[in-house]
Amino acid sequence: MKYKVAEDARPQIYLLLVATAISIGLWFLSAYIPLIGYLTYPIRIFATFIHESGHAVATILTGNSVQSLTVSSDGSGEVYSLGNGLFSGLLISSAGYLGTTAFGVGLLAWIRFGLSSRTVLYFSAALVAVMTAVFGFLAPIWNLFATSTVGGLAFTILSGAILTAGLFTIARCASLKWANFAVAFLAVQCLLNAVYDLVNVFFISTFSSQHTDAANMAAATGIPGIVWVFIWMGVSIVMISLGLRVYAISKTRAANATDSVFED
Repeated sequence: MKYKVAEDARPQIYLLLVATAISIGLWFLSAYIPLIGYLTYPIRIFATFIHESGHAVATILTGNSVQSLTVSSDGSGEVYSLGNGLFSGLLISSAGYLGTTAFGVGLLAWIRFGLSSRTVLYFSAALVAVMTAVFGFLAPIWNLFATSTVGGLAFTILSGAILTAGLFTIARCASLKWANFAVAFLAVQCLLNAVYDLVNVFFISTFSSQHTDAANMAAATGIPGIVWVFIWMGVSIVMISLGLRVYAISKTRAANATDSVFED
């Protein structure tokens, strides 16, 4: 059976393909030209903020307490929380990878239905600012650095401030065309980083005893961490698939769930 993308989705699909091609091209070139890595480094740190924000938000929603949020210069991050029960612990540990995927998919839907790119850039700037100020700065100080170091605090604040300023500046000063591209680029980078991180945690869970979210899940349930990695991968694939289908659906059909996503 032959399929084609809905007619009114083609401009958004083109934007997504361009953003994806540039993202993959930059990743490929960075392996041969180290300086290229500096271009994607801020986005990598942004994706880490989104990942750790997922943990922090899940912690608050389950009635627990965030002790600190730390983003490191190597692109890793940590959220320490208190009061985790079994169920809330499972949600908190899963919220990093799945939260990053959900954020990327949400950006796809935002672009698809023509909502303001500036609004989502302002929201992203505000999210990073709040996470940096409340959980990256105030929480560690309130808890007397029980779960954070001065170095970790400094980099979290610096990177959070730079990302906030950068996102705010793009939202305020960029033309609509470039604001739209920035949102598409962030969506692609979040999804690619989520997949990349899941692949990494798969190898870590298989060949290393390093502390990861999957290790937390294994300790809480007795189910091997690699099983949880496959579960997260499966859920992420479903989320991305649904996001891409929404991206291709006709706006006139969006209100009718019985219609096919694609046109014959």
